[in-house]
Amino acid sequence: MASSAKGPAAPASGLDASMQEAAQAQRQRFKYTDDEVIEKPFNWKQVLRLLSYMKPYRKQLVPMVLMMLLGTLTRLAAPAVIILAIDEAIDKDGGDKSLLLAYGGIMLGLYVIQWAANTIRIKYTNIIGQKVIYDLRQQLFEHIQKLSFRFFDKRPAGSVLVRVTNDVNSLQDLFTNGVVNLLMDCIQLVGIAAILLIWNFQLGIAVMVTVPLMFIVSGALRKRIRFAWQDVRIKQSRINSHLNEAIQGMKVTQAYVQEKENYKFFDHMNTINKKSWDRASVLNQTFGPIIEVTAAIGTLILFWYGSHLLQTNVITVGLLVGFANYIGNFWDPINRLGQMYNQLLVAMASSERIFEFIDEEPTVKESGRARMLTGIKGDVSFDSIVFEYEKNRPALKGISLEVKAGQSVALVGHTGSGKSTIINLLCRFYDPVEGAVRIDGQDIRDVTIDSLRSQVGIVLQDTFIFSGTIRDNIRFGRLNATDEEVEMAARAVNAHEFIVTLPDGYDTEVQERGNVLSMGQRQLLSFARALLADPAILILDEATASIDTETELKIQEALKTLLAGRTSFIIAHRLSTIRHCDNIVVLDHGRIVEQGSHDELMRHGGTYYGLIEAQYRFLSA
Repeated sequence: MASSAKGPAAPASGLDASMQEAAQAQRQRFKYTDDEVIEKPFNWKQVLRLLSYMKPYRKQLVPMVLMMLLGTLTRLAAPAVIILAIDEAIDKDGGDKSLLLAYGGIMLGLYVIQWAANTIRIKYTNIIGQKVIYDLRQQLFEHIQKLSFRFFDKRPAGSVLVRVTNDVNSLQDLFTNGVVNLLMDCIQLVGIAAILLIWNFQLGIAVMVTVPLMFIVSGALRKRIRFAWQDVRIKQSRINSHLNEAIQGMKVTQAYVQEKENYKFFDHMNTINKKSWDRASVLNQTFGPIIEVTAAIGTLILFWYGSHLLQTNVITVGLLVGFANYIGNFWDPINRLGQMYNQLLVAMASSERIFEFIDEEPTVKESGRARMLTGIKGDVSFDSIVFEYEKNRPALKGISLEVKAGQSVALVGHTGSGKSTIINLLCRFYDPVEGAVRIDGQDIRDVTIDSLRSQVGIVLQDTFIFSGTIRDNIRFGRLNATDEEVEMAARAVNAHEFIVTLPDGYDTEVQERGNVLSMGQRQLLSFARALLADPAILILDEATASIDTETELKIQEALKTLLAGRTSFIIAHRLSTIRHCDNIVVLDHGRIVEQGSHDELMRHGGTYYGLIEAQYRFLSA
């Protein structure tokens, strides 16, 4: 939690030197492996990968491209009409009003066509752009759900959240108008350059001589701008991560009076984020002045050299005015292309972070020959299991354990002895480094993950309650269950009694994490959820650790119903929960040191006996 790492409560006079050092150390530690700048060179393959998300909408792209071409052609044609109007209707002796009106009518028609084409184009680009963003966000979320626990072990929730929200949102402008504007501006630039060179090659070359210089100068800024926007995304990700942590841990923060230090920490991160954004914005804004200066130089060249050509009768007044119009239209798309490139850099910074997640391979994967695991009895065996969360730091060291169908097994031991790790391997949240876990003799790596986990039910100490109704939370165990089946499950575990006292009974809305319910009530709901799922193998991970004595009596009755006929693994310290288990397995530093029934282990007088004695002394103190 946000405040738990910040030490004891600060004295009224403020943080002393040691606490300030601790706070500084906390800031230094607040770095995540996924948030380092991605040192990949900018390449168009990345752009093409983004554009590939538009492929499913090829049919909608056709009218959009046609309208884009029509609008661009009318924009290119307008200055040519002005040239003809000046040379043939205005600059002639006496002028020609009827011809001038005709050219005026043509100009009006071009503007109407351009307006209609742009309206239709914008409609289609917005529709396609939103569909692409929807598809990308769906794919990212779907892939994240397939990733293994190791992925989430090293990333805070806020860091993952920012990929699905902020990073995907930053691509909206690219897909809704950026790509189309890029094509339009490129076509317009090529068209203007061709027209100018055809009308007068020397003057065309003269006014465009500054373009290569502009690209050389601006090109030097590209890498710096790209990394600057990547850094902005990283800082925003860290703020989201801290916010998620701070809100989740608000009770602890207030309980230890750490609001001031938490505020200082957030202010520190927020300041860094602001500086990062300011730095990227300053770099971003350098394109505009470069283009304005280049455009001004080009305009000066046009009128200096153009006036000379006009005086020597090489060009007409209309052609000079036309050149001026085209040059104005030439620098506008270059300016937009510069802004578009900046937008592309922002999109690349976000897309690299998105594709980093999409390209992440699950460490726990199904084999090509994986088959469904159905109709199992419930025999479970752990065969010489070695497992490590971190390399060369084994959490389990050669665990071997046989559990017959219908047996109940208690896993006991000190914190860090490997109890939860055994459960994680049984559910295949991780794979062992050595050895195999088998159900009914089948290696669980040879069966589909979904079919395996559908056969295993888990009740945790910290029961997660989703936003929604009581009924929906119980039905999460089996989504197609009827209302009657939901109520039967609740009655079987003694949850029905408290549910009917709620304002709307089973239809009572509970907020995120179910804070309106007591710990015991949430635990009973989790039992009802597990019973409704009807798994062949049941896991209780400290499921009775945080409840009062009265609720424990109800839960003990519920457990009799829940465990009946199932293979069960129980992690618990309370004697009332484990003494009737068929086998009690005692772990110490990743090894099984003894196992047997409660009476056998008590007579043996070993590690288990010491744990029980310590519990009795604690309760009687």
